[in-house]
Amino acid sequence: MEKKTTVTLKDLARKLSISVSTVSRALNNHPDISDLTISRVKELAEKLNYVPNLFAKGFRTHRTNIIGVIVPNISHLYTSTLLKGILEEAELNGYRVIISESNNEENKQTEMLQTMLQFGADGILLSLAKKTKSIHQVLETLQRIPLVLFDKVSEKVPCTQIVINEEEAAFNAVEHLIGLGKKRIAILKETENSFNSEKRFEGYKRALKTYGIPFNPKLVQSTEDISLNNGKRLTNVLLSQKVRPDAIFAITDNAAIGAIKALHKFNVKIPEEVAVVGFSNSINSTIIQPELSTVDQPGERIGRIAAKSLIEEINLPNKELVSKTIEIKTNLIVRDSSFKAL
Repeated sequence: MEKKTTVTLKDLARKLSISVSTVSRALNNHPDISDLTISRVKELAEKLNYVPNLFAKGFRTHRTNIIGVIVPNISHLYTSTLLKGILEEAELNGYRVIISESNNEENKQTEMLQTMLQFGADGILLSLAKKTKSIHQVLETLQRIPLVLFDKVSEKVPCTQIVINEEEAAFNAVEHLIGLGKKRIAILKETENSFNSEKRFEGYKRALKTYGIPFNPKLVQSTEDISLNNGKRLTNVLLSQKVRPDAIFAITDNAAIGAIKALHKFNVKIPEEVAVVGFSNSINSTIIQPELSTVDQPGERIGRIAAKSLIEEINLPNKELVSKTIEIKTNLIVRDSSFKAL
């Protein structure tokens, strides 16, 4: 089988006996090129399966119309909703998207930032790896091209950041539990000093203080990986205590679902004995029984706003650094895990 060769602008120009610049302008519908020439060029390009070389084009125009996206974990259900919003907004504005994951490792994140620069990305959307200790490479990248943080962010990076109202959302969730008469409210959180976890923990503590409920450190259970299995494990710890909690607020739906499974195992009535509230409104929140009350994170909307903000910065004429925080409102969805109809 004969190996196929890549068709170039020079090949098209030679076959049509016109200049390379004329071919290039015809493919881009330049007003100085006649309709007949545009038609001839595009017809031949289609016949020969010509594919534009984005990197060569980027070298000439200093634009590739490529956005790089780096996330901690592509397989996470919430991440998929973020990416859907990003892809839709990027396509609407004529941008292609290269997606990569850091696996929550700082070294991998650094490598991906460098790769995105090598690919000639016009800008980068970054959700920080959990284990990010140094932001040196992030700041280096920001000096070269526009960069927007979303979901997992850091106050140390002077750029546009797209976040939800983490603290307020957690406050509202705990306030809801207090409104049910719950007073021994536990929290399942991360041990890592992550922006999201700490903000939600602050909301939890503020709600207790606002309603005069003493803070009890024994009701705070932390883990590095806030997963379903660890949600079960931490709930087992809480149930082994002399004074059990009467409610559990978990900073992720997975941990909350793990809590519900542990409560079922010990025949604890939900929500009468222990009410449960999660965070993110994942698809699993309506599969578990009882259905999980949870904070709804509008992932697609966050993704769209993040992509739109980045594209606006790419198109800024002066290329000055933009530093602002865009906070997206959330809603608490109350279901059977924290509300029992009479």
